[in-house]
Amino acid sequence: MGSDWSPWRYGKHNHVIIKLAVSILLVGLAFRLFASSSGGLERVSEVRESNLSFSDGYAGERSDTQVPDSGASVTQTNKSGEGKCDFFVGDWIYYPSGPRYTNATCPRIEDHQNCMKNGRPDSDYLYWRWKPRYCEMPVFDGEKFLEMMRNKTWAFIGDSISRNHVQSFLCLLSQVAEVVDVYHDEEYKSRTWQFPSYNFTLAVIWSPFLAKADIFEDINGVSTSEIELHLDVLDKKWTDQFEKFDFVVIAGGKWFLKTSIFYEEGKIVGCHYCPKRNLTELGFQHSYRKVLGSVFDYIATSKHNVVTFFRTSTPSHFENGEWFSGGTCKRTRPFKENEISISDMDRILRDIELEQFEKALERQTANTAKFKLFDTTMLSLLRPDGHPGPYRQLHPFAQDKNAKVQNDCLHWCLPGPIDSWNDMLMKMVEDD
Repeated sequence: MGSDWSPWRYGKHNHVIIKLAVSILLVGLAFRLFASSSGGLERVSEVRESNLSFSDGYAGERSDTQVPDSGASVTQTNKSGEGKCDFFVGDWIYYPSGPRYTNATCPRIEDHQNCMKNGRPDSDYLYWRWKPRYCEMPVFDGEKFLEMMRNKTWAFIGDSISRNHVQSFLCLLSQVAEVVDVYHDEEYKSRTWQFPSYNFTLAVIWSPFLAKADIFEDINGVSTSEIELHLDVLDKKWTDQFEKFDFVVIAGGKWFLKTSIFYEEGKIVGCHYCPKRNLTELGFQHSYRKVLGSVFDYIATSKHNVVTFFRTSTPSHFENGEWFSGGTCKRTRPFKENEISISDMDRILRDIELEQFEKALERQTANTAKFKLFDTTMLSLLRPDGHPGPYRQLHPFAQDKNAKVQNDCLHWCLPGPIDSWNDMLMKMVEDD
């Protein structure tokens, strides 16, 4: 199994110890996180609170999360005047028209997300669409989008969730225009496509840490050494190309949970979970906060004016275990808000993201990048039914209906819930 499918795996040799260590760490940080999460966003103009309770067997705790609004979510007043439109507050509604493409009409779906081809027996997960509470969200119009993007370039920068997303984007656009493959790296993790009739270029850049990182994992995700993460050096895979982009969708997240040695100015300064090393334990919060701050500083101070969508991290839906301990995701319908909660780990990542995004808004000027919050965390949390589960591989139960199969409860089936992310992106571009 490729290490890429589960970007937050810690390596098979230390996952049990790490879960224990992280649990202890969380207890120690509880008071500090409580104080910092409220103080970091005091200056935002508007606050949304997501009151999520425990129910229906999904583990987690209640989360009251503050989200910056200025420059983040597109706002408009609905016709009835009942409330202000926030694209990221809404419900998954039944959508009888179903998906706008299939694995037959979009052969570019990667095998691990091709749930139809791999034999997933149910199909209800295909018939839901995200609907904001107080405004309308038009269905993604590929032809209209391509016309708006004539002579433009988009880049999706991040880990395998970014690649999962760009596949959805590509599938929708390829229904209305010819697309040509123009580049891929050796492992097909970074790729570029072009739509010749519109001179529109679409790229995905594999950069799971957004910063320079030396990763020592084999194709099965087994680590031979700790990751060496340079906190003060951004990844040249995307910075060297940055001036070519008109729009970027950038994201970090769960790769920062892996065991890592931290470098600054070429010297080791600490680590995240390295008990066999005589190093200062700084924790993943330190590395994620520092790297995101550097990313936003780089974009805000660049002379290249680019529209930057920062996508928040995506929660997983493993139940009764994790990816390495028999965890599954067997649900076949979306959650309601009162049925879910965000996990401690996802909440910590999210708090850091919102804190750093708020600082980015303060730094931007009329002549610098336009930062927009692409807040997919909560709406994704409501879709436990949208993952490949055991159907990340071809017909996993063909030989044995009781076979023990590793599940993917992090990435998304294609077609699937992630297609609605593009509805929101297009609307945010239109309304800018």
